[in-house]
Amino acid sequence: MTPWEAVAVFAAGVAAGGINSVVGSGSLITFPTLLAFGYPPIVANVSNNVGLVPGGVTGVLGYREELGGQRGLLVRLGIASVIGSVAGGLLLLNLPESAFKIIVPVLIGLSLVLVLVQPYLGKWLAGRRRDRHPHGGPLLWLGVLGAGVYGGYFGAAQGIVLIGLLGIFLDESLQKINAAKVVLALLVNSTAAVLFVFVAPLDWWAVAMVALGSMVGGYLGARLGRRLPPALLRGVIVVVGIVAIVNLLMD
Repeated sequence: MTPWEAVAVFAAGVAAGGINSVVGSGSLITFPTLLAFGYPPIVANVSNNVGLVPGGVTGVLGYREELGGQRGLLVRLGIASVIGSVAGGLLLLNLPESAFKIIVPVLIGLSLVLVLVQPYLGKWLAGRRRDRHPHGGPLLWLGVLGAGVYGGYFGAAQGIVLIGLLGIFLDESLQKINAAKVVLALLVNSTAAVLFVFVAPLDWWAVAMVALGSMVGGYLGARLGRRLPPALLRGVIVVVGIVAIVNLLMD
């Protein structure tokens, strides 16, 4: 990795950490950046996953006020996130790289659709909040399990999936739901990262640059990200995601 590439990956990490705290699709920034610098898709994916974990930690610190009173919910759903993440990580490591190259463009495309429909989803969720099970019931647990599998395998926009699920099944403010999302996404990434550190091909320079950037971005995103124009943020994510799809299809 050249010095200029290191700066670019660090900057992508800052953006990804902030986006993950606010929306939940930061991998659509860092993953394409690593692909653009010539990293193989599997190496880029696992290095990106491990590197974004510190950003999740600082994001949680930034949302500590909104996390008050959510321990029981997070313990229950956190178990689903961990189980799903292990399953998704094992799928990534055992399926051939050719399968990853086919599956991931589809997953990125679906993620971009979720990014675009998020404002409409939020309005729809606001109209559906009534009396809810305090912990969401078994359907929410299974949904979070599925999101964990997705996050362990690839993970871009898993935060948006989690916001949708939590908003449907829980009667909580959007800020508390977003805080819970940050914790659950951190559990997914951390669990997969532990697996990847021992058995997956990592590039530690890429991990370090993404980690340093995501730590800065994760905290700033949690504290200041609510002031960013949502339309601009979604536009950047969509453009970068399209670039990632093109890179994968042309590889």
